[in-house]
Amino acid sequence: MADFDVDDKDIEAFRRDLDNLVKHFPKEARRLMMRSGNHARKIVLRKAKQSVIEDTGNYFKSIKRGKVWVKGKEYKVRTYSRSPHAHLLEYGHRMVGPEPDKKELGYVLGFNIFDKAGKEINQDWNEILDEELYKILKKL
Repeated sequence: MADFDVDDKDIEAFRRDLDNLVKHFPKEARRLMMRSGNHARKIVLRKAKQSVIEDTGNYFKSIKRGKVWVKGKEYKVRTYSRSPHAHLLEYGHRMVGPEPDKKELGYVLGFNIFDKAGKEINQDWNEILDEELYKILKKL
């Protein structure tokens, strides 16, 4: 029978890295969702600038990434607009004339910005997560 020695320094270092990852995973998962929410915000903002013809108030500045929260065992993040007229641009509205008559002049169709951006985000989501996971694993 042949005798051989096993060098377990690398295995121990890898095991320590895995233990460290498990310990810090909640923080890294939260950071991962924050960064992916930032990507989603950029996509929504790009769609808004393509769709909305006029700069209506502070609409573009009001598109934000929300906080990351945990529901069940899933991490979630949302992108929203806190502008008071955002729902009018999103879903459409009635156009009404001035005071005495308040005659209805027509209907302005909504741009459905968040719906369109949501479809693009769903298509790109795996690439976004792969990119962010690579950044996390690069740190280890």
